[in-house]
Formats: sequence, structure tokens, C-alpha cells
Amino acid sequence: MQIEVNGETREVTEKTLTSVLKELGWAEARVATALNGNFVPKAARDTTQVSEGDRLEVLAPMQGG
Repeated sequence: MQIEVNGETREVTEKTLTSVLKELGWAEARVATALNGNFVPKAARDTTQVSEGDRLEVLAPMQGG
């Protein structure tokens, strides 16, 4: 299915947010996620379903000041 990841169209096969993150190479990364503009806490990623056309934002923390 096609979803938008950080503004870029991507093809994924997985259905849960945790699985999609693994498929995209963010399995071990410490990131914040939002699906269709709504923050998804890490604890809810296993049960959050991703559907065709969804918009996923993945943000990594930045260091510095």
C-alpha cells in the first residue's frame, strides 16, 4: 500500500505502525510518531493500524542548543 512518510510517498506492506517503522528501517531508532496529524505514543504503536493513503510523520530528537 502507499502511504506518505515525512512528505514522501512510500510503498509498505506492513499494517501496524510498529511493523511499518521496522520495514522503513526505524526499528531501533528513538523517534516520535504522528499518524494523520495525531501523535501516537510508543506504547500504542503495536495496535495502531496503518491504511492506504495515511500520512506518517517520524521525528528524531535533536541535540544541541
